[in-house]
Amino acid sequence: MANHKSALKRNKQNTVRNARNTHIRSTMRTYVKQVREAVAAGDAEAAKLAMEKAMPYIDKAAGKGIIHKATASRKISRLAKLVNAL
Repeated sequence: MANHKSALKRNKQNTVRNARNTHIRSTMRTYVKQVREAVAAGDAEAAKLAMEKAMPYIDKAAGKGIIHKATASRKISRLAKLVNAL
């Protein structure tokens, strides 16, 4: 346990940032899952709508440093390939 002021503050900041990052990562994964489920169901329209929601959110996660920019690019590319194959 932290014993001085700066360490206590650092622990509080880490807790807040961890909660924020977890929320963004979880939401991103949910959007990706929605795209994959729509593709699996063969619903092209739903897949395109889900893709429109997922792409900016993946970029947002990369911009905040939650995932690497190359990882974001790879995810978007693979999802787009799935959606375009329908």
